[in-house]
Amino acid sequence: MSTLFAWVVPAYSSGSPVDHTWITTYDSRKHAYPDIAAVKKAKEANWYCWGSFHPKGGVPGNPPGFIGSKTGDRSIADCLVLPNASSKTNTAARGTIFSYGIDGVCHQLANQVLYATKAAGSLPMTVKAARGYAISTFLYGTYGLQHAAWKAKLMACAGAKPMTKLPSAMEERVEHLPDDFADHARQVLSDKPELLDQLLALRTEVNTFAAQKIPGFFPPDAALLNARNQHLLDQAAALLSPDEFHQIFGMEPGARIDIVDPTIMEQLDE
Repeated sequence: MSTLFAWVVPAYSSGSPVDHTWITTYDSRKHAYPDIAAVKKAKEANWYCWGSFHPKGGVPGNPPGFIGSKTGDRSIADCLVLPNASSKTNTAARGTIFSYGIDGVCHQLANQVLYATKAAGSLPMTVKAARGYAISTFLYGTYGLQHAAWKAKLMACAGAKPMTKLPSAMEERVEHLPDDFADHARQVLSDKPELLDQLLALRTEVNTFAAQKIPGFFPPDAALLNARNQHLLDQAAALLSPDEFHQIFGMEPGARIDIVDPTIMEQLDE
């Protein structure tokens, strides 16, 4: 067992209202390793989560960038997502967020690592304290849009080896995955059940639409994905009052928020 730590920095620019998230087995407030070689030498782990290596975190109002920690099963975390490797160049470091911006973003991949903190009687930790998280989970869910692949990965990593029949208790754990967006929306709209049902139905439609392959010979770029995501958020804004939208998404309706980091997409094209 290891303690897994979750960290944030502003995504793709110092003034971004969205956070990039990543996971480590060490507390960078105490041990800020300068590079990944130092992390490996210390026999620690850093899950890049589609980002770059960061010695430490930090966002406005939270100088260390620390957003939580919980004990987890290191072997499961390593199986779900390969640590100490860039998601941009190593497919095993992508979990089931195979295509960045299409299957999910850093929030979903960080959550996949943190699924290893699931314990009897408690849900796994997630990076729900990250800025922009409600938006990303509205669009991509808690663990990304590759639902069948994610469930298969869980079943394989939780057992002794792939295709092993798991105990019924473990199968139940896999079936009941957290849905942070739905939980948050229920809290905000607790006195408006019909509106809540409409929003969650829209969210299901959004996830289904977002999971569809975008026509064309080349993968969509960040501008196209962000424009599509903005359109989907605008549908939620049309359903909710400005105050309800702000409470749920943490932003004003109509404000432009780019969840997909264009710098990551550019690096993938290099």
